[in-house]
Amino acid sequence: VQLQASGGGLVRTGGSLRLSCAASGGTVSASTMAWFRQGQGKERQFVAVYRAYGGQSYADSVKGRFTISRDNAANTVNLQMNSLKPEDTAVYYCAAGKRSMILSAAWTPGSYDSWGQGTQVTVSS
Repeated sequence: VQLQASGGGLVRTGGSLRLSCAASGGTVSASTMAWFRQGQGKERQFVAVYRAYGGQSYADSVKGRFTISRDNAANTVNLQMNSLKPEDTAVYYCAAGKRSMILSAAWTPGSYDSWGQGTQVTVSS
């Protein structure tokens, strides 16, 4: 699966952004799809996952503010980010993994087979 992420940008604290991840060479509905982020000098960290059967899970730091969704017709996975904070500043990556991935594995970058190129999100204070 090839992934193309888009939608990043510069926004003020409290603002919103919507990221999109377009897939080709595979279908998002047949994969575990996730968003990770990596701040400068930090490790890549889990943000949200949309499992093949339809369930979603979020990192505690974004729960209630971010929503991951899947558009099967467009073959995309999206991340709606509301109430953004400066600590959300990072490069955001979408990832695709096996349909059968268990939830605990979904939090780990090494569980994924394909990655998008990343899109920068900057939240100013």
